[in-house]
Amino acid sequence: MKTVAIIGGGFCGTLTAVNLARLSSEPLRVLLVNYRYPLGRGVAYGTRNPEHLLNVVARNMSAFPDLPSHFVDWLRTRSDFADLPLADLREQFVPRRVYGDYLQDLLFWQAQRLGGPGTVQIEAIDGEVLDVVPADGGAQVILRGGKTLQTNRVLLATGNLAPRDVLGSGNLQEHPAYRPNPWQEWRENLPSLHVDVLLVGTGLTMIDVFLTLRRLRWAGTIHAVSRHGLLPLPHFKGSNYPLFLPDDPWTLGLRELVALMEEHCARLRSEGLNPALVVDKLRPFTQQIWRRFSSAEKEEFVQRYRTRWNVMRHRIPPAVAAQIETAKKEGGLRILQGRLHDVRADGDKIKVTIDPGNGQPQHHLLVGLLVNCTGPRESVKGAPETLFRNLFQRGLVRPDELDMGIEVTPDFAVVNRGGRPSGFLFAVGPLLKGTLWETTAVPELRAQTYQVAQALLADERLHHADWMGETPADLIEYCI
Repeated sequence: MKTVAIIGGGFCGTLTAVNLARLSSEPLRVLLVNYRYPLGRGVAYGTRNPEHLLNVVARNMSAFPDLPSHFVDWLRTRSDFADLPLADLREQFVPRRVYGDYLQDLLFWQAQRLGGPGTVQIEAIDGEVLDVVPADGGAQVILRGGKTLQTNRVLLATGNLAPRDVLGSGNLQEHPAYRPNPWQEWRENLPSLHVDVLLVGTGLTMIDVFLTLRRLRWAGTIHAVSRHGLLPLPHFKGSNYPLFLPDDPWTLGLRELVALMEEHCARLRSEGLNPALVVDKLRPFTQQIWRRFSSAEKEEFVQRYRTRWNVMRHRIPPAVAAQIETAKKEGGLRILQGRLHDVRADGDKIKVTIDPGNGQPQHHLLVGLLVNCTGPRESVKGAPETLFRNLFQRGLVRPDELDMGIEVTPDFAVVNRGGRPSGFLFAVGPLLKGTLWETTAVPELRAQTYQVAQALLADERLHHADWMGETPADLIEYCI
């Protein structure tokens, strides 16, 4: 019986296993190896906090590109949503823990062999993968403790990597007030609710930590710092704006695209409309545009425009944005622009100096809690995880051209150190960021997991000449 091992039991790993069960017409054994985070939920949907909401409305969150109403239909079976009219339910920002229930439900029923015309066995394995060793046309997957899995194909679905340490090496690593990874249990042994807090980063991770502290009724000031001091924008009601885009936006170079976006952003502002509409309009074509950029254009985008893009692209529910604004007005949340200049221990607290640059006065803080909210680490070259160290040492993987992930082919086969596509090793999800840029949200990931399931089931590599083109009708419209 053919065996596929999936390393990672979050969204990508779970959905790939489910799609394998849906698509396979032959007997298949799927080994879903999960470590650290809840099976089927991963980092994003492992939270138990009701205040952590999806950043997208329910109608856009189906796990299957071919069944766009699947999540909403599933929600209608739950008693806690039974009284909501369908039109209102479709527009709900549902708690992320509920979406985790949805993913676990899908996995449970497929693991019970109720899906697909073939006999597919899904076996969940709890353990940390340390190495992948080529063997007999397939591979051996080595787990901590010495357990070995024999498999024909291996999928890297490791999801987002832990944030890069903001303090570097030093004696502060073990300080009781420092939390290097906000996705692990950082709320243990919290100090008094009256001490000040510093959150390093002002993106979506910071929003999660802020909401948790607010639910705890934190009485101290919550400071949040980043180089730009910008927060994610709230979602908004979309407007009809047919003037943007041209018919073939993927043919534009970076300079042309930036000029066009700035022109239309200015026009939208003059008309009293939200300029983030241009990001929504680009969304179905983002991967195609990115792939056509030269290496120099990609590097320039990352250096000059990445922050502005992320602020407009990765939005938050209006109710969450309202909480942020209230806390800022009341003084409970203070947003700072600058870099960490000096960090040192002061008993059970941490002294921090923040340098805004441009000759502005420095900020001096004494905090009882410092949380690293800088978001996922991108580079896997030199990553601390044993698995990636071994994959690079064996030459089974190589970085993409920007070192934002690993290089893969259009059928998700990993490219080895010599530039050859692997016959057994595949990758999906955030590891493809340097290749596709847009590869963290459900619309893109659900398409990837469907396509990679097809590649894993194929007797031979599919050898696609190019990435499958996005179909705007199959992607979500983010104007809400």
